[in-house]
Amino acid sequence: MKVVIVGATSGIGRALASVFSENGHEVGITGRRRELLDSLKAELPTRCYTAQFDLSSVEDSIVAFNTLAAEMGAIDIVIINSGVGTTNIEFPLQDDLDTISVNVTGFTTIANMAYHYFCQLGKGHIVGMSSVAAVRGGPFASYNASKAFVSSYLEGLACRRESRQGDIFITDIRPGFVDTAMAKGDDLFWVASPTKAAHQIYLGIVRKQRIVYITRRWRWLAYLIKALPFSLYRFLVGRGAEKQ
Repeated sequence: MKVVIVGATSGIGRALASVFSENGHEVGITGRRRELLDSLKAELPTRCYTAQFDLSSVEDSIVAFNTLAAEMGAIDIVIINSGVGTTNIEFPLQDDLDTISVNVTGFTTIANMAYHYFCQLGKGHIVGMSSVAAVRGGPFASYNASKAFVSSYLEGLACRRESRQGDIFITDIRPGFVDTAMAKGDDLFWVASPTKAAHQIYLGIVRKQRIVYITRRWRWLAYLIKALPFSLYRFLVGRGAEKQ
């Protein structure tokens, strides 16, 4: 298979590129930094295509996706892994706008293009990197809200595929804490390595699962978070934010 990983230069994305390549798949990798793309390409055992662009630019994202698709031929899977977040207690407007630009606008650009690409092809698989944070709001509001958008959008695509011919699969990945630059704080628990997370994500994708929690135990915590009364939930997450 041929797999595109948007946001592959670090963390989960880089580990995913390695896992797919080690399993014999050709990969297309994207990122903002050319040197990281080149170093990853040199490490992969299978054929690798690269595209350097910033997901916050809609125009650049459209051009890069079309160029990568043309170079690779018929893509089988598109994984939208890019995401940003902040724990700045000052809660500045610019941080919110930057988060929305990548996590919402950038994600939507690639997801929409991938959906239409696969509709024309008659088959395909779209994978979005959401988060356990999508379950409820949080003190760093734009991050949780953006991940809720990702999960809801993916569910919408899964609904749309029911009205179309062909096999288009949608997978929503919801990680808990993974040992990357995105995981900030001193009291983190159930922290998975990027390699462990990537292997579980790979299995979820090849099995064409709709929703995959990483690691699996986070599914049960997500259910608990949903069930908590708001007053208790607000108390717990508010205390966590004060420690940032």
